Amino acid sequence: MSCVHLDAHRDPATDPEPQTTEGCQDCLAMGEQNWVHLRLCLDCGHVGCCDSSPHKHATVHHRETTKAGEPHPVIRSFEPGETWRWCYVDELVG
Repeated sequence: MSCVHLDAHRDPATDPEPQTTEGCQDCLAMGEQNWVHLRLCLDCGHVGCCDSSPHKHATVHHRETTKAGEPHPVIRSFEPGETWRWCYVDELVG
């Protein structure tokens, strides 16, 4: 299955540069390093921690951008060897 959001982010060559390669940028700003897995926002390059992590910063980023009226609906895994993508809006993996 697919959706317009995932379709807009199909080409890995168009993925944004990560804002950091050091880990979850919000956890790092808090002085923490207890994330489980990392996710990359495909609209802006924000690196956030997954929902298995205590702070769930990737989901927080999606919610904050949605509230601001500029939703960032698609993330991809930022783990070595993983290429899957997730649409928050349609709750689909692509």
